[in-house]
Amino acid sequence: MAGRRRASGCAVVALVLLLVSLVGCGGPSAGVAGRADLQRVLDRRSTAVLDRDRAAFARTGAPAWFENLRGVPLASWSYRVTALHGSGGKATADAELRYRIEGYDNAPVTVGRTLTLSRDRGGQWYVDADKPARKSAQQLWDQGPVTVVRGRHSIVLGTGQSSEALHTYADLADDAVPNVSRVWGLDWTGHVVVLVPGSVEGMAGLLGSPASQYRGIAAVTTGEVGGPPQAPADRIVVNPDAYALLGPVGKQVVLTHETTHVATRAHTNAATPLWLSEGYADWIGYLSTDRTPAEAAPELARAVGDGHVPSRLPTDKDFGFSGDATNLAQSYEGGWLACRLISDRWGQERLGAFYRAVGDHRTRAGSVEDAMKKVLGTTPDDFTRQWQDYLRTELG
Repeated sequence: MAGRRRASGCAVVALVLLLVSLVGCGGPSAGVAGRADLQRVLDRRSTAVLDRDRAAFARTGAPAWFENLRGVPLASWSYRVTALHGSGGKATADAELRYRIEGYDNAPVTVGRTLTLSRDRGGQWYVDADKPARKSAQQLWDQGPVTVVRGRHSIVLGTGQSSEALHTYADLADDAVPNVSRVWGLDWTGHVVVLVPGSVEGMAGLLGSPASQYRGIAAVTTGEVGGPPQAPADRIVVNPDAYALLGPVGKQVVLTHETTHVATRAHTNAATPLWLSEGYADWIGYLSTDRTPAEAAPELARAVGDGHVPSRLPTDKDFGFSGDATNLAQSYEGGWLACRLISDRWGQERLGAFYRAVGDHRTRAGSVEDAMKKVLGTTPDDFTRQWQDYLRTELG
């Protein structure tokens, strides 16, 4: 067999020369050995971040955002090299950054990073730049120095914001958490992480999407729906431009709404229609206010007043941020009034039980139908008719 033939002396010499040539031109530096060398540098870099050791961090690369991160309470920070590109003195690398905020993340947040690299004269890798990977979102410290404010039930991290302004968000979140727990229950973490960038563009950077999608949106919550208990904490990401336009009641409603998403996350999944998840969050948000249906649902009130009662509950597509603003507002309002109807006719406990029953189904097909039959003793068609009558009564 050819594979068993002994290599001739000439072939051995040629092979050795080829290997020497590859080493000389930097070929293996982008291979296993190069990745191992880089991983050791990144391990030292991670230790420097956790130790707040700027000098040690600088020995691994440009300081860049090191000072921006100084105030963030980190429980862990690590890199994993996934690919190394290039040879010789210059290269780029793909890496996963995993980190946890102390006291809030039960598992690491994992984000993609792109590293621009160079080698010093001793052959050691040096990180020239450490930025979000393509199609990966920014982290708050990529945008500037992070200020941290702690509340009783919250931690607020902001860039381009005064400490006084961030304390206001913490106060609102601290009111929201017990209000949500009082209605939903205590089967959640009971605290929230709030991120406040300097502008809507900063918000978009944290979400990895165009700013145009969020110009009228005061806040959104990120997180894995139906996620396991051992998961990173959801982040409530604020649009400071839109948030500033709200009055005191509106600001509290928004933070309570987003906190409800955090609390209900484990029971929210693909089976949960957006009219229910968004409507329930608004229902808790408005629960402690004195807003009338017409005040809280002005767009839908205008439509119903003109004789245009919706023919169906809002679909998931109706909640798209890039769609028509009036339709989006009516969708949120319609979901809120559907949940308000359930609370009024079946009670608050049944509303919570209905939400959980829908999420327990795990798949969309049959989830609402089964939960309505089991918890409310009705059908989707009958419920829709009741909802339409409710709109006429409350808004007409």
